[in-house]
Amino acid sequence: MSKEEIKEKDEYVYLDTPEALPEGVDPEEYIIATYYVSLPFGLDIIKISQMAAIEQSTGTWVPVPGETPEVRRKHVARVIAIYEVPQYEWHVPSDVKWRQYIVQIAYPIINLCGYQIPMLLSTVAGNILSGGKIKLLDLWFPKNYLKGFKGPKFGIEGVRKHLGVKERPLLNNMIKPCTGYPPEVGARLFYEAALGGVDIVKDDELLANADFNKVEDRVVKYMELADKAYEETGEKTMYTPNITDTPQKALELAEKVIELGGNGLMINYLTAGFEVMRTLAEDPSINVPILAHMDFSGALYEDPYSGLSSTLVLAKLPRLTGADILVYPAPYGKAPFLKERYIMIGKMLRYPFLHIKPTFPMPSGGIIPNIVPKIIEDFGNEVIIAAGGAIHAHPMGPVAGGKAFRQAIEAAMKGIPLKEYAQEHEELKVALEAWKTSKLLPI
Repeated sequence: MSKEEIKEKDEYVYLDTPEALPEGVDPEEYIIATYYVSLPFGLDIIKISQMAAIEQSTGTWVPVPGETPEVRRKHVARVIAIYEVPQYEWHVPSDVKWRQYIVQIAYPIINLCGYQIPMLLSTVAGNILSGGKIKLLDLWFPKNYLKGFKGPKFGIEGVRKHLGVKERPLLNNMIKPCTGYPPEVGARLFYEAALGGVDIVKDDELLANADFNKVEDRVVKYMELADKAYEETGEKTMYTPNITDTPQKALELAEKVIELGGNGLMINYLTAGFEVMRTLAEDPSINVPILAHMDFSGALYEDPYSGLSSTLVLAKLPRLTGADILVYPAPYGKAPFLKERYIMIGKMLRYPFLHIKPTFPMPSGGIIPNIVPKIIEDFGNEVIIAAGGAIHAHPMGPVAGGKAFRQAIEAAMKGIPLKEYAQEHEELKVALEAWKTSKLLPI
C-alpha cells in the first residue's frame, strides 16, 4: 500500500469517530457548543462526552445497524475539546469528589434542518441536559449559518429613529397595576407617563389579550393619547402592546395592531417561542419595533449546574431571532442577578454580530431614579431605563414620576450628582426622598 493510500485510509477511519481536533473540523460546517460538566470522581469524561456527541447526532446508547460509517462521517457530532479545571496532570487529590470540565462539541449544520431554533436547541441541548450537572454555556455560529437569520428589523439605531431621540438613554414605563384594570384606566396611566417624558410604554408581561382588556381596545385608546401627548410635549411615545398568544393568534394580533396605527409590539418570547418572535421580526408588513420580555427565563438559566446560560437565553438567541429591545434583570432592583452577568448580556446585545443589528438592552426590576446613574455608567447612552412602580407610585403622581427619571438621566449625562441636581428639580427631589434605597420600592 502506498503512502498516499495509507494516509487516505487513516483519515477515512477518523472521519466516522465522534471526536476531532478543533482544527480538524470545517468551521463553516459546524456549530460549536460549549458546556460545563461536573462528574463524580471515577467517571470517564472522554467516554461520556463521546456518548453525548453520538446521542445528539447519529446514534444512541448501543450501536444500531443504521448508524453506518458512512452516516457517521457526514452526520456525527464531534468532541473537539475537553478542559478540566483545575487541570490535574499526574495525580488527583484524594479529597476530590467531583471533577469539573469544559467540553466543546461540534455539531454538523446539515443535521439542523435549515436555519431554525427548534432543531438547533433540540440538537445542542436535547436529551443531554437531562443527564445531571451539565450546562450549555455558549454557542458559536459560523457565518454561513448566521446568514440564515435576519435579526432585529430596527435595532438600536432604528428604535432611536422611530422615536426621534438621537443620543440620550431612552425611558420605558410599564403600566402598573400589572393586570386586572380596564382599558380606560390604562389609557389614563399611559397618557400621564407620556406627559412625564416616557419614550416607551409597555404592557406588563402578565397582561395580553384579556377579555376584560383587549389589545385592540388598548391600542386605539393609547395611540389617540400618544398623539395628544405629542402635541403637548413635542416628543413621541411608543406603545408596545403584549401580543403573547398561540402562534396564529399572536400574528393576527400583530397585524391588528399595525392596522390600528400601533407603533410597537411586545412579546413574551420564551413562552411564545423564539420562532414566533422571529416570524414577526422577519414579516415585511410588521414595520414596528419588537420589545421582547424575559419572563420564564429563570427556569432555564438560574441553576448554576444545568440548563442554559443567561447570556444565551437573554442575549444571543433573542437577538438572533429579532428582538429590537430586550428586557432582562438588573442587579440593582428587586431581582437577584449577578452584576457580571448583567454586564455581559448588555455587551452581547450590542457588540458586532456579523449582519445582526444590535439590540437595545433594557435592565429592569425595581428601578428607581437613584439607580439611573449606575446603569448609565455601566452602558453609556445605549440603554433603556425601565421603571414601573417608581413612576406610577411617585408621591406627586405618574407625570412627576416620569419627569423624575428624565431629570435623573439628564443629571447623569451632565455628570452632576443627583442630590445636587435635585435642588432645582422638585420631582427628582421628592423621588430621592421617597425611595432612598431600592429595597423600599413598592412592588
